[in-house]
Amino acid sequence: MSSDKRIHLIAILALFLLPLGLAACGGNEAAQAGSEEPFVISAIPDQDPELLQRTYGLLTDYLSEELGVPVEYMPVTDYAAAVTAFRVGDADMVWFGGLTGVQARLQVEDAQAIAQRNIDAEFHSVFIANVDSGLAPFDDVSGLTGLAGHTFTFGSESSTSGRLMPQYFLGEAGVTLDDFAGEAGFSGSHDATIQLVEAGTYEAGALNEQVWDSRVEAGEVDLARVIVLWRTPPYYDYHWIIRPDVEERYGDDFIERVQNALYMLDPENPEDAEILELFGAERFIPTMNANYDQIESVAREIGMIETP
Repeated sequence: MSSDKRIHLIAILALFLLPLGLAACGGNEAAQAGSEEPFVISAIPDQDPELLQRTYGLLTDYLSEELGVPVEYMPVTDYAAAVTAFRVGDADMVWFGGLTGVQARLQVEDAQAIAQRNIDAEFHSVFIANVDSGLAPFDDVSGLTGLAGHTFTFGSESSTSGRLMPQYFLGEAGVTLDDFAGEAGFSGSHDATIQLVEAGTYEAGALNEQVWDSRVEAGEVDLARVIVLWRTPPYYDYHWIIRPDVEERYGDDFIERVQNALYMLDPENPEDAEILELFGAERFIPTMNANYDQIESVAREIGMIETP
């Protein structure tokens, strides 16, 4: 074969093979793009939306850098929406309260509770009252009987610290929802509970201890208008829950990597300290599904989770 014919044949083969090469290249790029699918986190909307946006904006930046994948925060409208987002896979990992965490895990097989704040192993609710209510602080659960005949608000209907456990302790004192003056309210968030009791819209209410303490420390509560009646005994509460299928997208060790990233947040590092402060925590620590058995039991007892 002449040199000219060989050159002509090579050119024809090159033209034939070029589309195949481009297709293979495109396939690799598509696969790479697929590996960049965002890891989506969410959270129950238990506080002011602007504060939540700031908190999770900082956390997503941190996790993106530590995990090497894009991380996005998906806000939701209410507690039930957070559970639904986790169940259907719109959110890969969610910051839940004890009750919503149990509800979510029961709907996603092999979902794991992987981290909690140091304060969540012994969490408390606080009962508060407007000073004009005539209510005074007490030292024992039996003091909750004094709430009978007064107006009262919980937080969200699905809140562990703002509804589930307060209702449980009211039951321990023999107080039912029918004992309040009028129907019990549901403010929707811990911040709203403080505001409604402070304004006198409700004479008393119950909320998350950490939110109460942080708002008082920030000078955002008028202590001339609202007082603490009682702090409950401890229970497990907030925690991160992750879907098992994230490891199909990001690798078999991905859940462990997420855990380690949360545990490595260092209060001595100014950037990490800001994230921890917004969470009201000194650090994140390990947890496991069994820690929330009491929450599940109470929820079944008062009808928040159906017993099979």
